[in-house]
Amino acid sequence: MLSSTQFIKQSLALHLFFARIMKEHSLFLEASFVPKNHTLAVKADSFKKQFDSLLASVISVSNGIVSSGVLSSGEVITPYTLTTERISSRLTGIPISFNLTQIESTLKSSNNPINNPRLDATVSALNQRAINLTRELISFKSYILSEVLACRIVTNNYPTMIHHIREEASHYLKMTLMLQDRRDIENRKDILDEEIFWDDIMHEHSEFMRGLLDPEEEKLIKTADEFADEFKVITDKATAAIQNNTSILELTNETILAVTSLRNFKVQGVQGLIACKIKSLILPLLADHVTREANHYLRELNTYKGISGI
Repeated sequence: MLSSTQFIKQSLALHLFFARIMKEHSLFLEASFVPKNHTLAVKADSFKKQFDSLLASVISVSNGIVSSGVLSSGEVITPYTLTTERISSRLTGIPISFNLTQIESTLKSSNNPINNPRLDATVSALNQRAINLTRELISFKSYILSEVLACRIVTNNYPTMIHHIREEASHYLKMTLMLQDRRDIENRKDILDEEIFWDDIMHEHSEFMRGLLDPEEEKLIKTADEFADEFKVITDKATAAIQNNTSILELTNETILAVTSLRNFKVQGVQGLIACKIKSLILPLLADHVTREANHYLRELNTYKGISGI
């Protein structure tokens, strides 16, 4: 059972990460539609604005509250987030709320206990708001995926990419519901479920990067392929570990090394896209987006190492 301090800090951390991820998913969907599907683009833009509003509300109560590990992890923003937002907005013509990123860069952390019943209630309301909005976004993504698979609409996103971002939204919903129940990840089954989920996400990131690179980027494609193969193996190991009772600390350490290497590859991609030195279909903000997801997973993995009995 989470204490009030844990509930507040973990909820705010989750939303600082995932509300931004969800608003960017909405932007990527909006940018992918052809003119015929203008109404879907408008709907995606509405979700982007609603998650902007949620993120702004979370930011407004996070200063001096969230843990230092969260703000230093690179999962909230990276040194490249604002630049990639500016470039991606210019390239797509889609407005992006740069001010949210600028405000987040000024957030201060605290590892002190919190004794504020009003803040507890405020965070609980934010959680419920996120639950309701994320459920709506999941339905929207499901509709788009079904229409694409039925060949009734076309987008610039792979069907697997749409499925991928729907799964991330479902994971956000699952984690927020857990927090509302004051439940934490606390045993090896919970940890392995999380590792399997994020290992698969890292595997798919590698596949998407490979598929969105220009065919002439042979070296980058080869590296992305190697990461895809590596994370397929790691996912299989984590899945197999559910069937036995051995310590998963060795697997967690192996995964940390793999995610760190992939994160560094993603950072190089961000830098190359900002400098216009990589030929691809990848928006710079998408590259920064997947980098933040790797940073989030790394923080989680390092947290798991501190849980006894894994």
